[in-house]
Amino acid sequence: MTDRAPELRSGSRERWNEVVRSGWDRVSYRYRPRRATSDCFGHLENDYRAWLGPVLRTAPRGSEVLDLGCGNGVPAARVLSERFRVTGVDISDVQVRRARRLVPRARFVRADLAQVDFPQGAFAAVVSFYSLIHVPREEHRPLFRKVARWLGPGGWFVAILGHTEYEGTESGWLGSDAPMLWSQYDAATYRRWFRAEGFRILREEFIPEGDGGHQLFVTRKGRSLPTRRPSARKPAER
Repeated sequence: MTDRAPELRSGSRERWNEVVRSGWDRVSYRYRPRRATSDCFGHLENDYRAWLGPVLRTAPRGSEVLDLGCGNGVPAARVLSERFRVTGVDISDVQVRRARRLVPRARFVRADLAQVDFPQGAFAAVVSFYSLIHVPREEHRPLFRKVARWLGPGGWFVAILGHTEYEGTESGWLGSDAPMLWSQYDAATYRRWFRAEGFRILREEFIPEGDGGHQLFVTRKGRSLPTRRPSARKPAER
C-alpha cells in the first residue's frame, strides 16, 4: 500500500467512485469465491452472526434492515434475511448481481453509500461491514447523521470501521490488476462521533486482519436525537 498517495485526491469524487466500483467488480470472486465458506481473509459466517447477534435477538421479526456496502450479500444480508426484510446497497455492479442471485429474499440497489437516502425512521437496524473504509473519510460523520435519521428509536447501528487513521491506495489488489482506495479515521474519532450523534456504544472490539485490523462498533440509537446548540463557528469534524 502507498500511504497518502497523491493521486488519491487529485481527481473528482466521480473518479474515486469509479476506482472503487471497478476494483470490486474485478476482485469480487477473489474476495469471496463461489461456494466459499469464508472470504479471502478468513472471516466466517459465524463471525458475522456474532457481530449481528444483538440485532438478531432483539429487532422484531419482519423489520426493515439496511446493509450498507452489502457486497455479494454473503454472509451478512443472507443471515439477516432469515428474520428481516433486507435492503442492501453496494457500489459494485458485479457484487449487486451476485447478491440478487445469492440472496433472493432481499432487495439490492447499486448506489454510492454516501449519496443514498431513505425516509426517516425507515429501519430497525443498519449494518455496515468493511465498506465505509472505501468512502472518503470526510463523508463518514455526515453518513452517521443520516443513519441516525433512518433509524427508529432504539434502532441498531453495527459497523466495522477503521482502527487506526489511514488513507492510501494499493495497486494489484488481491493479486488482480485493480487498484483500490482506503480512507478512514481512528477508533477514538469514531467513538466520539457515535456519542455526538446520539448512539450508545454497547460493544466495541478490535477485529484483526493480516498485520492490522479494524474496529467493530455495536451501537444503539437513543430515544431522541441529540440537540445541537447554535454556534457562531462551525465545529471541527475531528
